[in-house]
Amino acid sequence: MKPAAFAYSRPVTVDEALRLLAAGDAKVLAGGQSLVPILSMRLASPASVVDINHVAGLDAIEVDGAGVRIGALTRHRALEQDQRAFAANPLLRRTLECVAHPTIRNRGTTVGSLVHADPSAEMPAVLALLGGEIEVVSEAVGRRTIAACDFVVGPMESTTRPDELAVSAWFPHPPPRSGSSWREVSRRHGDYAVAGVGAIVTLGDGDTVASARLAFISVAVVPVCVDVSEALAGQAARSLDVSAVAEFVSAAIDPEPDIHATAEYRAHLARVLAGRALCAAAADAVERSAA
Repeated sequence: MKPAAFAYSRPVTVDEALRLLAAGDAKVLAGGQSLVPILSMRLASPASVVDINHVAGLDAIEVDGAGVRIGALTRHRALEQDQRAFAANPLLRRTLECVAHPTIRNRGTTVGSLVHADPSAEMPAVLALLGGEIEVVSEAVGRRTIAACDFVVGPMESTTRPDELAVSAWFPHPPPRSGSSWREVSRRHGDYAVAGVGAIVTLGDGDTVASARLAFISVAVVPVCVDVSEALAGQAARSLDVSAVAEFVSAAIDPEPDIHATAEYRAHLARVLAGRALCAAAADAVERSAA
């Protein structure tokens, strides 16, 4: 299929983009890796498409002592390869390596993926796991910040209003003495994950676990975060017993069957991947703490 007819605009400033969005019935084009297929299948038929690729200043990657901030035009690949971001927060690269294929990452934008709010997408879960934020701006309201826990409200549905432009995302660093990992299973390399999980483990005294958190994709209509500190606190990071984590995972997720997997299989994957991710994150925490 081909998209329905639409007006095409190419603003060069944020203010110009906001005026076009304020006119109504418009979609923002950044990387286009999600939007173009949706238009081609006529799942969306906006009156206009606002291409922000010529707006200066939206492709920055800023790393400071608190976190990593990326602009709306930061490509997945740029963030994946940024050495400062990797050194400060390795989870970003580890997760981005699982996003689709390099060709798609070369063009697709991380902020665009966040706004698209696909329950199988990796980066909304990472943002939630880290307790990040999205910054949006509009003519009517101005600038506002949305916490990751309040951002995705349903499948392909975020709290971004139609007249708002998401201009940046902030990924805070994990606490000191933390390690991270990402694990997922897909039917083919580059496909959306049948199930995926990210983990952050923070150490206390003597390389024992002080806290542990998980974030899941493809097992509910939104990313699911689970605090499993109660199951692991006080354990030696080098020899985790993750058996008790399964109960926490099962209580938090709500997978649905589809053509790729049954709900039971997705739930089983989530529990297995949770254990693997936690062990890998704990080992990473020990290694990073010793460096």
